[in-house]
Amino acid sequence: MDFDFMKLFLRAVALVPDVIHRTEARFGEKTGVQKREAAVEIVGAAIDVANAVSLKHIADSGRFTEGLGRIIDGVVECLNASVWMKS
Repeated sequence: MDFDFMKLFLRAVALVPDVIHRTEARFGEKTGVQKREAAVEIVGAAIDVANAVSLKHIADSGRFTEGLGRIIDGVVECLNASVWMKS
């Protein structure tokens, strides 16, 4: 895997908690599925999945996006289980 893409990917994944928080604040009335889709889209744009596919950094964009969704689901689960998130 290209080192520059790895750095970009890790920086984008580090944004996930903030993206989730902002998505919740902005789309609070939406369903969980809609908020998840928005978060996946925002983080995917930060990674620039389309460009990464064209540069062959991502071989299977569907699996990549699915994995990104699981990362977001995991972070949401951790945040929902945290005492500080309940405030």
